[in-house]
Amino acid sequence: MYLATSLLSATLAAQASGAETLSSHKAATSGSKGLSDVEASHLNAESTVGDLLHHPAFTGYSRLMMPWGDRAYDETMPLSDFGLLLPYHSHVDPGTVVAGLNHMIDDVASGKPVFYDIYTEAQKRADPTKEQTGLFFFRGRPGAPFAIISPGGGFSYVGSVHEGFPYAVQIARKGYNAFALKYRTGRGGALATEDLAAAVSYVFKNAGTLGVSTNDYSLWGSSAGARMAAAIGSHGVSAFGGDDPPKPSAVVMAYTSHSDTSSDEPPTFVVVGKEDGIAPPSAMERRVATLRRAGTEVEYHRYEGLGHGFGLGSGTNAKGWIADAVRFWEKFITNGNTR
Repeated sequence: MYLATSLLSATLAAQASGAETLSSHKAATSGSKGLSDVEASHLNAESTVGDLLHHPAFTGYSRLMMPWGDRAYDETMPLSDFGLLLPYHSHVDPGTVVAGLNHMIDDVASGKPVFYDIYTEAQKRADPTKEQTGLFFFRGRPGAPFAIISPGGGFSYVGSVHEGFPYAVQIARKGYNAFALKYRTGRGGALATEDLAAAVSYVFKNAGTLGVSTNDYSLWGSSAGARMAAAIGSHGVSAFGGDDPPKPSAVVMAYTSHSDTSSDEPPTFVVVGKEDGIAPPSAMERRVATLRRAGTEVEYHRYEGLGHGFGLGSGTNAKGWIADAVRFWEKFITNGNTR
């Protein structure tokens, strides 16, 4: 059963109901030294959850890659069945899942850290729930702008392997730096959005060492994560306890019913499935209309035959939407920072 029944019940019940410097980030020790060939071995669809959790490349943060922070996992479960742990998601492709994980394995093997804390040790001691957060870094071109991606999961879990790491891989392939956020769950959207604000603040503070430009960054989110990205886009980072950087140059939103807006919205790219019963197209279309009436540039895509949580849309007519969203973002990147 791989916890599918219990996880679905828990999820449905839940749905109803200062940055640290790079010198002390929590990257795996192997991230700075590289891995042996054996330690750097790739995962595949037949690999198990235990293989992921105990992989040397992910030492110290492997549980933060999993969707549910407070669950025990069946370590014999094959990664091909990972979709059973993501009850709000669809079209979870095992090849896509393992490609994102292997991308990080390769980076760690070459001596590049992939995981960064967004809170200081003092902040985590004061609030131990902040241990359940962090950024996974997928490098693009040095000095290029960055994107931060907030996966969905109904604020009950974080679907990083489906809506975080795969998006980041594709954005990095376009030459841009991408971070997938692990945020706190089970306590509503406000706390999760505080984590996103902390993440933006962290990247701005450490941009030089990370090798990213702070000009014209973008925020991406799916479902619950789209609510977070949109909230920062509407009200700014400081409204959620972070520093006071500029608003993002663009927001990319996938399938959410988030309706709050401000008088100063960033350009927005929107995707949804026509058959989405959780975030119906009509809800997203109302937001699109509101933004357009206010003069905000919006690009909107509705995909036939798709429901909620389709991620990259592998094997569907939504395939390729990440590239479309990157092209939209590039319209608002200045100073020659496009690829």
